[in-house]
Amino acid sequence: MNILKDTDPAGILDEVLFNRMLSVERKRSERTGAHFLLVLIDFGRLARAHLGGTIEKIGVALAASTRDTDITGWHRDQVALGVIFTALNGTSRHETRAAISAKIQRLLSENLAAPEVQDSEITFHFFPEKEGDGGNQVESGRILYADRESDQLSRKFFSVVKRLIDVSLSAIALALLSPLFVIIAIAIKTTSTGPVFYRQRRLGKHGTEFTFLKFRSMYAANDSKIHQEFTQNLIRGNSNGANGVYKIQKDPRITPLGRFLRSSSLDELPQLINVLEGSMSLVGPRPPIPYEFECYQLWHRRRILEAKPGITGLWQVNGRSRTSFDEMVRMDLQYIREQSLWIDIKILIKTPLAVISGHGAY
Repeated sequence: MNILKDTDPAGILDEVLFNRMLSVERKRSERTGAHFLLVLIDFGRLARAHLGGTIEKIGVALAASTRDTDITGWHRDQVALGVIFTALNGTSRHETRAAISAKIQRLLSENLAAPEVQDSEITFHFFPEKEGDGGNQVESGRILYADRESDQLSRKFFSVVKRLIDVSLSAIALALLSPLFVIIAIAIKTTSTGPVFYRQRRLGKHGTEFTFLKFRSMYAANDSKIHQEFTQNLIRGNSNGANGVYKIQKDPRITPLGRFLRSSSLDELPQLINVLEGSMSLVGPRPPIPYEFECYQLWHRRRILEAKPGITGLWQVNGRSRTSFDEMVRMDLQYIREQSLWIDIKILIKTPLAVISGHGAY
């Protein structure tokens, strides 16, 4: 039975329902490993005033020409039509893309003038984006996870309030802690050569890269391959006796002062700047390094593609580096499902206690 024809006489789902179905297909793919394709036709550059119902007509024709297992609807209402092609049956991505592109181009040519066809943008988004496990392609994050952007009003209200809290608390904290920043900066400069801040590229919400800040706790000249190999082995389940610890113990790259900064979590304080500028939140999943993301299984990816990263979270107040990577991801996904202002407040209250206890800190 065709779910489209049961839901809408025209066969086109509205934006909320279409993106909900996109979420269902994405989660099914995470469980089974089956691939699907999302094709978008973006009419945003067209002058819609004189088109009337032409775009809706294209959508109806598109729904009628696809299989019963495929899903047609508005990815963005009245701007971008989408079709989710499921059950690709092992056909190569190149062949699939060529066949579907030819069909859509023909359909557009039958309903639009030549300049309007040229202004209609067709994009292809396979899930997973790259052949094989995980993949390191994050540019389609906002498109493939659009259901998080079209959530109910209550969640949008929560996002606004959460941002207000982030800005106000981070600004107050930076003002109050400015003398401590100066003391730590002087200590770093007098005990080792190199900059005060350590800057690193990390992945934020939807896989967007940003500059992640910490107080430098390592010697200036060090080999990042040590950490890369360690974390990639841990994520893949090859911990080599690390007992699930997510950080390297007795890391030779860390300075004596750096060990204190790390064990006390003082090295994380500059991330308040990240929070103030909007790339991070006070509470949320920790942002991964791109080479960590490359090793993620599909279900791991949701921890960063569905939420803004944070300084602290469930992982930090329930085990920190003592937990395995999979357990950390499950905590992050639990937070994403259940997040609320009350949960954020509880985590913020528990964070100082977790820092003082020092359990799981290295």
